[in-house]
Amino acid sequence: MGIHTIKMPDIGEGIVEVEVVAWRIKVGDSITEDQILADVMTDKATVEIPSPVHGRVLALGGEAGEVMRVGSDLVRIEVDGAGAEAAPESAPPPVATAAPAPIAAKTMAQAPAAVASPPPAAVHRPQDLSPSDKPIASPSVRRRAWELGIDLAQVRPSGSGGRIMHADLEGVSAQPKSPTAYAAAQAPAPRKALAADEVIKITGLRRKIAQKMQESKRRIPHFSYVEEVDVTELEALREQLNQRWGATRGKLTVLPLLVRAITRAVVEFPQVNARLDDEAGVLTRYAAVHLGVAAQTDAGLMVPVLRDAQNHDLWSSAVEIKRLADVARSGRATRDELTGSTLTLTSLGALGGIVTTPVVNHPEVAIVGVNKIVERPMMRGGLVVGRLMMNLSSSFDHRVVDGMIAAQFIQAIRAQLESPAMLFVD
Repeated sequence: MGIHTIKMPDIGEGIVEVEVVAWRIKVGDSITEDQILADVMTDKATVEIPSPVHGRVLALGGEAGEVMRVGSDLVRIEVDGAGAEAAPESAPPPVATAAPAPIAAKTMAQAPAAVASPPPAAVHRPQDLSPSDKPIASPSVRRRAWELGIDLAQVRPSGSGGRIMHADLEGVSAQPKSPTAYAAAQAPAPRKALAADEVIKITGLRRKIAQKMQESKRRIPHFSYVEEVDVTELEALREQLNQRWGATRGKLTVLPLLVRAITRAVVEFPQVNARLDDEAGVLTRYAAVHLGVAAQTDAGLMVPVLRDAQNHDLWSSAVEIKRLADVARSGRATRDELTGSTLTLTSLGALGGIVTTPVVNHPEVAIVGVNKIVERPMMRGGLVVGRLMMNLSSSFDHRVVDGMIAAQFIQAIRAQLESPAMLFVD
């Protein structure tokens, strides 16, 4: 018997550390050649690590969520024959850190102690009252009885004509409460048990997203700009296009129209289509628009890239945006599909709210955020009319993009969306 050690592979591009996202095996498992051992992640690309040999798993080099250096021991496997190295006297145990056990919330109820003395004289026993008896009390007395949890039918009145007075209530509330008379009324309502606390380790894509957001907020002084856009005519155009070509070319959402407006505005304002290298102090402005289109996935927010967005027509843009969103949500997006964006478009769709403050996707310098479309009353020609309105909530790296440039860029997008014929005029 021998031991074969699988090292953390060099995935390329100068990467020196890789995160173990998930193990597909455990210690003691018998494995076969080409069986997937683990999923590892670098940046936002997940890679499967296969086994080159048959054997039995002796040890794992780390736990899920751990960042390991390239070249470190990933898995130790017992194999038939001499193996890659002599078998040690005892294989090292897997590296594992026990997470604290969830603490279940508990509720405690303590019943009042039984009172041995007979009921106080001020309280009727049920046989003292006939079913037709109705307590007589003023509204203030009834309210006070409700606050004290006292059943007025059980209080002996001292006022004229059988009226219950405040003093009668105070006398009852001062008496020890017997279980038979008051326990049911005074006992707190049963409380629904709380679910157990849940401890969740931040790993994989969720950790990459957290690190990316932290880096963006730490490095970039954000400047946000919000503008409302009348998209009534744009939506009318989109409806006409879908009626004419939707069955053969596919339905258009508002995103392809936004992509076209953005790429055309970039020609006039190239300052926003750029990436800033903080360490080198170098700003690169790009001729092509490689537009990141944010997509929500089960694992978190991902930003696949629409390459050369300026060269797409409406339908090819729509097809590629959908394809990129699908591969991102299914976890099949490649590294090339998730890197290299020069400007980002983000939208929450119907959940877009009125205003958002999107975070610039470092090292980019601008992000255009889209809010939901709602019908609002607007003044047009001295009349109040209903118009479809949508806000653009965008953020910029204020080190690179001045506030005036940011505002002019968004206004250029607005002008095209409000007069959609301009989207097709050079």
